[in-house]
Amino acid sequence: MGGLSIWHMLLLAVVAMVFLGKGRLSEFMGDAGKGLRSFKKGLTDDDEATRAATPPARLQAQQPMEPSTEHDLQPMKDDRPRV
Repeated sequence: MGGLSIWHMLLLAVVAMVFLGKGRLSEFMGDAGKGLRSFKKGLTDDDEATRAATPPARLQAQQPMEPSTEHDLQPMKDDRPRV
């Protein structure tokens, strides 16, 4: 009951064609497709520029920590305020 079925979508398409006409609807869908393509292209361009501009992560540049030699390890104390 909550979703749009094929009949709902067909009815919406017919109503849109009646109000907008066949030419306007196809122009609108073409413009929407161009907008989506340019949006995707912009996302991939930003990702490539970000990857090239960012230095390597700090964790990757650090040497790994040495394991602790203490045998009497205790869990960290919770210093959050009690509510």
